[in-house]
Amino acid sequence: MTRSLDLILDTSRQGIAMGLYSAEGETISEIFEPDARGENLETLLDRLLEKGPAALSEVKRLLVTLGPGSFTGLRTGIAFGQGLCFSGNRALYGVSTLKALKTLSQNPEAASVILKARPGYWYLGNESGEFFLSTETLLEQIDVKNYFVCDADAWALLKERVKEDHLILSRGSEIQPFTRLFSELTPNLVQEANYIQPSYFQKSGS
Repeated sequence: MTRSLDLILDTSRQGIAMGLYSAEGETISEIFEPDARGENLETLLDRLLEKGPAALSEVKRLLVTLGPGSFTGLRTGIAFGQGLCFSGNRALYGVSTLKALKTLSQNPEAASVILKARPGYWYLGNESGEFFLSTETLLEQIDVKNYFVCDADAWALLKERVKEDHLILSRGSEIQPFTRLFSELTPNLVQEANYIQPSYFQKSGS
């Protein structure tokens, strides 16, 4: 009996994280290459399937992250996902990286996500939306009683202000929790290209 498997691909942050899961969210195989680039996606997919082991024909749903993050990584990841879905009978899902990372929290709806954008600026995702903020504005707006999913830079920024057990560090490889998003989303990746333009978060933090 042919399985129906889910593939998750995150190219929005450092390196590439890729995972293969059952429809129930059970991990079949995962790969995280912190130094990999988009041109390695096909090779990494071959390794992922071999590690399973699994066949590409068993993959029926694919979820890719849409950023914010590396512009080149996002373009490459989305194009790769579109190619896999155009070449087979697969449903393609796209999700904000900030929304995806909320799933690392036990209470995703109440969690905030903070990622470094560039020196002095941060991406913030919370119940109010997604924002591009200066360090000063970010520190003014966060509620230190909240739970935060953060990268290493955000951890360093918050560790003196927020209780350590309220901080969840994402190193880039933790994508299995993203599987729950398949039940919340509909196949949607006929996305407006400007969603992942570098200007997406270049707006006032006020």
